[in-house]
Amino acid sequence: MSQGYQSASYSHVGMVRQVNEDACLELAERGLWAVADGMGGHAAGDYVSSLIVDTLRGIPAAATLAEYVGALRAALAQVNQDVLQETTRRGVSMMGSTVVVLVAQGDQAVCLWAGDSRLYRLRDGVLEMISRDHSYVQDLIDNAMLSEEEARVHPRANVVTRAVGVFEQLDLAEVNLQVQPGDNFLLCSDGLNKTADDSELRDVLSHTDPYAIVRSLVHLGLTRGAPDNITAVAIRAL
Repeated sequence: MSQGYQSASYSHVGMVRQVNEDACLELAERGLWAVADGMGGHAAGDYVSSLIVDTLRGIPAAATLAEYVGALRAALAQVNQDVLQETTRRGVSMMGSTVVVLVAQGDQAVCLWAGDSRLYRLRDGVLEMISRDHSYVQDLIDNAMLSEEEARVHPRANVVTRAVGVFEQLDLAEVNLQVQPGDNFLLCSDGLNKTADDSELRDVLSHTDPYAIVRSLVHLGLTRGAPDNITAVAIRAL
């Protein structure tokens, strides 16, 4: 049974954007990590991503993983309603954020997500994407109308089909995971996976130090020009 977790997080505005609309949460002692990637421009996207992270931070760990997941789901549903109301109050067309959450107790974990922020797992040298993008281009890939390579440069590559604060009902996807000691997890915003390919992510995730992983990943994105904000959270199961 995996007894504990080590983690590290790093977020960077990138080389083009003026504002960092990403936000992340790293609470290894509580078994809770999250990345949120805000949408809607200055004073909108960063408001939503920060609200998500601050709200999740305020949810105390529960006795069971199922109870904790239920509390996190309820909290995100409330954030969804709050953002819809705030959008109306501000008179803007849209405010929202993607979110990916990993919550763990012992050797059990759950991933919740909406949008195209991702969770990867590296186990025994094999990289697997646990989450599945809720995006326009992913739908095209699923229907064999687009390749992964074409999706990266598609003009609508940034269009998500699920997010917090955009639709009346928040539809969170969920995956249950059995954790093994030595598993490395990566939560990231799309600013990272659009600048680094899977083989590069796998190579960096093979390090044992989460802090070295997140610094290396963000640095890699910056060397590619980092047109978007970049956020990475690395978690190692002990």
